[in-house]
Amino acid sequence: MRRGALLEQALRHSQRLVAGCLLLAIGLAWAWLYSGAGMMEAMGDMLMPMSSGPWSLGHALLVLAMWAVMMAAMMLPSAAPMILLHGTLARRRADGGDPALACAAAAAGYLAVWAAFSLAATVLQYALERAALLSPMMQASSRILAAAVLVTAGAYQWTPLKQRCLRHCRSPLDFVLSHWRPGTRGAFAMGLRHGGVCAGCCGLLMLLLFVVGVMNLGWIAGIALFVAVEKLLPGGPWIGRIAGLVLIAWGLALGATGL
Repeated sequence: MRRGALLEQALRHSQRLVAGCLLLAIGLAWAWLYSGAGMMEAMGDMLMPMSSGPWSLGHALLVLAMWAVMMAAMMLPSAAPMILLHGTLARRRADGGDPALACAAAAAGYLAVWAAFSLAATVLQYALERAALLSPMMQASSRILAAAVLVTAGAYQWTPLKQRCLRHCRSPLDFVLSHWRPGTRGAFAMGLRHGGVCAGCCGLLMLLLFVVGVMNLGWIAGIALFVAVEKLLPGGPWIGRIAGLVLIAWGLALGATGL
């Protein structure tokens, strides 16, 4: 009995350690973004985008790192319930393995999906810069392009695919129970699956950063907060639909002024 109690205490300590590591990772990601993520330079009392000139391999890797850290900062908070629930289930199941390793593997799988998204966003940013459609402030210089992104993101909020992905994101316990895989490899696979669902839910919202400025911290925080509200609050799906209408109206108004 005493041995079982000691084991349970050790496992609970492991879960607290995982939660602390998640908080630390999120905090470090936001701190790096606040510092400019290597993409900004001090101009008096303000941070302004660095003039990159022609893209080098080093600059491309820096942009990729910026996007990857940004996605971690924005998406890990709303993914934390799934990751921690996975650790709890791993603690209680004989085939779950070490709960700390299971949580780490689930988080790694989740972040791997957003790293792939970051690579796609980096390629898109490069293409927009080459086409002179992105300003030095890293936002769309074409009103028509900005309007198209806004309308597309807003309309997507009403699609069945969006709602199906959102249902999975809003039910982390159901997701973990339905897609449980034993061991560290299974945890990584579950993280990949959950990351794919979240990308299907929120990927287009992330492209709004090309409209308002890729390194606009206010909008980064606002989109992250909206994602959390949409996933965690009882009225999240309808909040998302209403936001979609706002985005469509904003896009149409912007497009009308750009014609």
